[in-house]
Amino acid sequence: MKNTWRFGESELRYIREVIDSGFGSGTSGSMNNRFEAALAEKVGARYAVTFNSGTSTLHAALDAVGVEYGDEVITAPLTVISNLDVILAQNAVPVFADIDADSFNIDVDDVRAKITRRTKAIVPISLYGLSCDLDPLMALGAEHGIAVINDAAEAFGTIYNGRRISELADITSYSTENSKHITTGDGGIVVTNDAELANRMRKFGSLGYAALKAQDGRIRNNKDIFQDPDYKRHDAFGYNYRMPEVAAAMGLAQTERMEEFIALRIAIAEMYLEAAKECDYLIPQQVPDGDVCTYWTVAFRFVNEDVSWRDFRMKYNELGGDGIYAAWALLYQETVFSSGAWRRRCPPLYDPLEFPEHGLCPVAETVQPQIMQFVNNYGSCAEAEPKVDALRATIAYFM
Repeated sequence: MKNTWRFGESELRYIREVIDSGFGSGTSGSMNNRFEAALAEKVGARYAVTFNSGTSTLHAALDAVGVEYGDEVITAPLTVISNLDVILAQNAVPVFADIDADSFNIDVDDVRAKITRRTKAIVPISLYGLSCDLDPLMALGAEHGIAVINDAAEAFGTIYNGRRISELADITSYSTENSKHITTGDGGIVVTNDAELANRMRKFGSLGYAALKAQDGRIRNNKDIFQDPDYKRHDAFGYNYRMPEVAAAMGLAQTERMEEFIALRIAIAEMYLEAAKECDYLIPQQVPDGDVCTYWTVAFRFVNEDVSWRDFRMKYNELGGDGIYAAWALLYQETVFSSGAWRRRCPPLYDPLEFPEHGLCPVAETVQPQIMQFVNNYGSCAEAEPKVDALRATIAYFM
């Protein structure tokens, strides 16, 4: 499936602006600033900082809230490997909290049970475009002095209890990888309402340049200062995680159409949900009243003792479907973790730790192999209709 329908004249015009300006980097051009301002306004945050991936956004967020050697970070195991990688990159200890069987998101009660004096951050995931249960998570954070970083990689435009999610968490992290609601090809953007956190994240993602500010990623505005031999450039530790200006140009154009992209995904999701509403073994991700799921994908639990997951998928493809995606393996069941390879990141800290491969998060271990994800990133409802018809036909076949 080609996604060329997502791009138009605005992308080309903004990219041309970058080229015509001399193709500056994120430290001198203005396109990143413009993308950041546009996205921040759309999602209801004061500050936004672009990055080269939704992994580096999480890495910067952990560093900004002070996660360091030996600290514990609570997260759900049903997510992409990036969430584990960035915890290990900070020499911190991952603590896995179970999920809720209905929402597939982190179980607040299990988070509460796993908080210790070493807990420094909670990183819930707003999975598949559905917000995590933010109110009680934020209450826990406030009670214990723990930062809450919402991994909303798949949740552009998501509403929680009538509010935009970026208004609530200490930091909200988005991905702009090519499958997301808006895309820069690869990339990410992190938002916050805290100027100090924004400043720390910006410096972490741009080599710790002293001239960086919460709302400005440029450092070469005054050549008399920047070119002075006595000028000290760096006052903080950081990586080179900047988003290229040409990617930011894409992001700006995509942000201008964000509501359009979200509405289309929701409309196609509703088509799948309608097709499966009488099927008792396809159980959709449950959306609480007051919430709006923006459906990065349409996810169901497949609970059928008479038909296998693989047979259902095979028949769906035979009948004209576009494939069914499985959920990621749980983080602690991925080979890099179960084999112990992760311990090499920091042997003195990690070698004594024990993580059982089974039984750690029993609900997640039950739900993960059941999940079916249906593609809804089509250019129109008409394009999606044959795939929805294939789902109806597959359900009918196994009646």
